[in-house]
Amino acid sequence: MTITKIETEEQFNKLVEEDMFLLFKHSLTCPVSAEAFDHYQKYVAEHPQVKTAYLAVQEARPLSNHIAETYEIKHQSPQAILFKNGKPAWNDSHWRITYDSLDKVISK
Repeated sequence: MTITKIETEEQFNKLVEEDMFLLFKHSLTCPVSAEAFDHYQKYVAEHPQVKTAYLAVQEARPLSNHIAETYEIKHQSPQAILFKNGKPAWNDSHWRITYDSLDKVISK
């Protein structure tokens, strides 16, 4: 699966309807986010069956805020959120987003 960049609530709402969906919130200016994004990209490249998308916080602030408010998940970036059946099942941020952490939570 290719990694899709989303910017609107409509795009997000379509994805969250999936049984499972991984969202990555990426800061374009943060070196920690760049490192976490590398882990995310590597994981997704090696697990093409995982439905996923990312948003660039600086380009999609309204969407990022909508997700934080709707699901009561404090905004952070970088941040990974795993949705199952339309609800957040897991989220983590910063240095805790690694290939291994993604693999552990998604393969449960």
